[in-house]
Amino acid sequence: MDYFFTEEQKQIQSLARRIAEEKIIPVRAELDEKEEFPWDIMKVCAETGLFGVSISEAYGGMGGGSLENCLVVEELSKACLGVSVSYAASLLGAYPIILGGSEEQKKRYLPQIARGERLAAFALTEPNAGSDAQAIRTEAKKVGDEYILNGTKQWITNGGEAEIYTVIAMTDRTKGGRGATAFIVEKGLEGFHFGKKEKKLGIRASATRELIFQDCKVPKENVIGREGMGFILAMRTFDRTRPGIGAQAVGVAQAALDEAVNYAREREQFDKKIISFQAVQHMLADMATQIEAARALVYAVARYIDSNPRDTSKVSAMSKVFPSDMAMKVTVDAIQIFGGYGYMREYPVEKMMRDAKILQIYEGTNQIQRNVIAMELIKEAVSRKKK
Repeated sequence: MDYFFTEEQKQIQSLARRIAEEKIIPVRAELDEKEEFPWDIMKVCAETGLFGVSISEAYGGMGGGSLENCLVVEELSKACLGVSVSYAASLLGAYPIILGGSEEQKKRYLPQIARGERLAAFALTEPNAGSDAQAIRTEAKKVGDEYILNGTKQWITNGGEAEIYTVIAMTDRTKGGRGATAFIVEKGLEGFHFGKKEKKLGIRASATRELIFQDCKVPKENVIGREGMGFILAMRTFDRTRPGIGAQAVGVAQAALDEAVNYAREREQFDKKIISFQAVQHMLADMATQIEAARALVYAVARYIDSNPRDTSKVSAMSKVFPSDMAMKVTVDAIQIFGGYGYMREYPVEKMMRDAKILQIYEGTNQIQRNVIAMELIKEAVSRKKK
């Protein structure tokens, strides 16, 4: 379908596609097998300006928005989800600064992130605070002109590789969610350590580690916004980044479909190509339809977000939950079409299925997304009734 992109958007999409085809696909199996962070590819993304796609021109970026980010992420995800999330997580880490940072903070950090000189990461999740984000235990106590951070963040994408971290910590536990504050914490600060690199089912090229804070001193100038805005900034960030998860889903699902179609055109059973069997045709048709529906939803939501509306939580959640569920189904169906070969590492579809599973989990599980959607529907119903 033609989604009527601008020439600049088409160029961004084409650039990302070329990087995916020329730089990622040839090494994706090796990166997955070795669980190796894709630094060489990140450098290519930096050299071509892709890290600045969704950062304002005032801070060295291209000035795009959620849609431009989705175009890049979709193309990279067709090649390897582990690589695409390593790229996308840097913007996730930058968003709290974009949304709530002071002018000084933006000038200091965003140009570095836009140029890809330093990767960013976002730290909210903890061992006992996943879906219940307000249950975080990491604390920040103000002492003079500094905050002393203590606690642990878990499953942080780009952990250990990134140099700029936006960290949500409690500054006043008596206020619940309103007692959380966002901080910029730089790698190398005394008292800031990393746990072991996690061994994962999928997205093995990406780095996932614990962040450990032990009396880590953070200057008061590194507070994003003001005290008590941490949870609000986190939710506003997710509202803008969840279409990117949808784009990852569309990308990996499209790649799985392409592989399945090509295989079905070559594989013979009963003296016929299996693509001639109606059972296989119907599976492929359903896969293609579901992908196109998810793509349309992701693009529409991204454009809606870029138009600066006030309330995007419902549609943002939709743009994650539907595509990620779709991607899991499509990658499983792709393996089914491959049959026994699809279960073998020699073919890429088994990796695509392993990678796709995380999309239903990170940045808010799909069950939580459905809660968000339902709560917004209830609010809308109450609002209509009052009118």
